Amino acid sequence: MEKIESAYLNRENIEKSTEEAEYHPLKPFLPATTKVLFLGSFPPQRKRWCMNFYYPNFINDHWRIMGSIFFNDKNHFVDSKEKKFRLEPIVEFLQQKGIGYFDTATSIKRLADNASDKFLEVLEYTDIDSLLRTIPQCKVIVTTGEKATQNVMNQYSLLSLPSVGSFVPLNNDVVLYRLPSSSRAYPLSLDKKVEAYRKLFEFAGIVE
Repeated sequence: MEKIESAYLNRENIEKSTEEAEYHPLKPFLPATTKVLFLGSFPPQRKRWCMNFYYPNFINDHWRIMGSIFFNDKNHFVDSKEKKFRLEPIVEFLQQKGIGYFDTATSIKRLADNASDKFLEVLEYTDIDSLLRTIPQCKVIVTTGEKATQNVMNQYSLLSLPSVGSFVPLNNDVVLYRLPSSSRAYPLSLDKKVEAYRKLFEFAGIVE
């Protein structure tokens, strides 16, 4: 498992991080068949991680949502005993379905000692077009929070923030689809989040 986890750590960027600036600690996860690309804002502090991958905070429900949609089991990717997510099945599943992950910022400054997006100051934005050139089958970029959505809008000069559950075109080939946050701080039940995420995957043709 350590070998799998280390493959997605960007050790060069970890070493570059300072008290003033944090550089993204993970490499982009971009299967060759990526059809849907999730772009968050930035990973939480490492003290909140239970695995070296995206959505690593055990109290975040992203992987429970994915388990519910694709396996009818919110705990499919959960190791309840160890209080962590099962990375190897997650990676295998994402590669099979063509789902990629990265974030909208490659360098940030934390203005408070917590994981809240509102206390993140973006120092360097991700070059989203460069990511898309490596995954030509990708037609949908997904954001799950206002900060990440705003970061994408800044890059593409979009004027109005799309509402949760809606999408807007970024160019002739790719749309930006906004979903509710999988954080438990977001005031929506898990079942309602599962419903919203399922609609995305139906839209992208990944589930019927």
